[in-house]
Amino acid sequence: MHHMASLLIELGAVLLALGILGRIAGRVGFSPIPLYLLAGLAFGHGGLLPLDASEEFVATGAEIGVILLLLLLGLEYTASDLVGTLKTQYLSGVVDFLLNALPGAAVALLLGWGPVAAVALGGVTWISSSGVIAKVVGDLGRLGNRETPVVLGILVLEDLSMAVYLPILTALLAGVGLAGGSVTLLISLGTVSLVLFVALRYGRLISRAVSSDNPEMLLLVVLGLTLLVAGVAQQLQVSAAVGAFLVGIALSGEVAHGARRLLTPLRDLFAAVFFVFFGLSTDPREIPPVLGIALALAVLTALTKVFTGWYAARRAGIKPAGRWRAGGTLVARGEFSIVIAGLAVGVEPRLGPLATAYVLILVILGPLAARYTEPIARKLTAKKPAAVPPPADGPLEERLDDPANTAS
Repeated sequence: MHHMASLLIELGAVLLALGILGRIAGRVGFSPIPLYLLAGLAFGHGGLLPLDASEEFVATGAEIGVILLLLLLGLEYTASDLVGTLKTQYLSGVVDFLLNALPGAAVALLLGWGPVAAVALGGVTWISSSGVIAKVVGDLGRLGNRETPVVLGILVLEDLSMAVYLPILTALLAGVGLAGGSVTLLISLGTVSLVLFVALRYGRLISRAVSSDNPEMLLLVVLGLTLLVAGVAQQLQVSAAVGAFLVGIALSGEVAHGARRLLTPLRDLFAAVFFVFFGLSTDPREIPPVLGIALALAVLTALTKVFTGWYAARRAGIKPAGRWRAGGTLVARGEFSIVIAGLAVGVEPRLGPLATAYVLILVILGPLAARYTEPIARKLTAKKPAAVPPPADGPLEERLDDPANTAS
C-alpha cells in the first residue's frame, strides 16, 4: 500500500511538472524536449530529487513512447510517398548521411570508444528531428514555400533509413557477429521491402480490415497491432521501433487519419515520459566533462546540415534564399538522436551525457537557425555596389573650365 501511494505521488508530480514545462515552452515558442531532458536530469540519480518508486513504470512508459513516436511517424507517410522520395532524392540522402554521420563516428573513434559506439554516435549526429522541424516550419509560416517539400523529402529519407539502421545497431549492440549481423540486415531489408510492396498493392484492404466507426475499437486494434508487431520485431532483433514504423506505413486513408487523431495525445504523453527517462538514466555530473566536445560537434554538424539542405534545394532548382532556408531548417536534432543514444548507453556509458548535451544545444539552436540562416547568408553574400571611378583628367567641371579642353 505504501509503495502504491509513493508511486502515485511520484507519477503525479512528474506529469504535473511536465505539463507546466510544456506550457512554458509553448509560451516561449520552442520545443519542450530540452525541458523534459532537464527534468529527467533533475529527477534522476545524482539529480536534485531522485525517483525510486516509479522508476520501473517510467522505463516501461519510455519503451511505449518510442513505439508511439515511430507509429505516428509512419502514419504520416504512404508507401507511394516513400517510393517517390527514394527515386527523386536518394542522392541528397547519401550526401546527408556522409556529411552528418561521419563527424559523429569520427569523434567516437578519436575518443577511443570503439566501432559500435562510432556507429551509434554517427546516428545521433545524422538524424534531424522531424517533430521539432515540423513545428518550426508551421510556426514560421513556410508550409507553402518551394523549399519545404525538399526539407520533408530529406526527413522522409532519414526516417526510412532508420528501418535499416536501427536493426544493424541493435545487432551490433547485442554482440552478433558478421554472419548474424548479415542475417539481421537481410531480414530488415526484406521486411521493409515486403511492407512497402503490401502497402502499395493491398494498403486499402489492410486499412479496411482495421477500420472501425467506433473510436474505442479503432484505438484498441491499432495500438494492440502495433505493440504485437513491435514485440515480434524485437524478438527477431529488427527493433521494436522499426516494427511500429512499418505498421504506420501499412495504414492509410481515413484509418491513418483517425488513428493519428486518437493516438497523438498518447504519443505526446509517453514521448515526454521517454525523454524524462533518458534524463533519469544520465548523471548530470557527467555532462560538464563532455560539454566542450558536444558544443564543437553541434557547431560542426549544424554547418553540415545547412550545406545538406542547401545542396538538396539546389538540386531541386530552388533559388539561393530558399536553399539557405532549407539548410537552416534541418539543423535541429531531437527524438531520434535520444532513441539511438538510449540504445547504446550500455556499450559506452559516456555516450548518454554527450548525446544529452548535444541534443540540448541543437534543439535550442535549431529554431534559431531556421529563422536566421537565410538573413545572415544574404548579408554575408550581398555584393556591394561598385564605386564609379572619376575620369582620368579630373571632374567634369574642372575639365570644362580648362581653356585647353575648350579650344577648337
